[in-house]
Amino acid sequence: MKTGNKIISVLGGVIIGTALGILFAPDKGKNTRKKIADKGNDVKNDAMSSINDVLGNLSEKCNTLIEKGETLVQNGIETARREYDAAKDQVK
Repeated sequence: MKTGNKIISVLGGVIIGTALGILFAPDKGKNTRKKIADKGNDVKNDAMSSINDVLGNLSEKCNTLIEKGETLVQNGIETARREYDAAKDQVK
């Protein structure tokens, strides 16, 4: 299972479990609605934190790939220049 799907599944379970627990707990309606709103905000903040972590990891991996690509291109250019110079010397 992909990481994104795992995160969504866990968050969905947390939301459903929290909502059921609050709804079946004996309390006034006003207090219950406040608890649901507070838990919703907590879940939203946790989700945003997880998303930011995933985006940070993706950004790091992209930067690493870009650096490796730049190195490969530079090495290719240097190799092509050496081969060109060697071939040019052989023609003389």
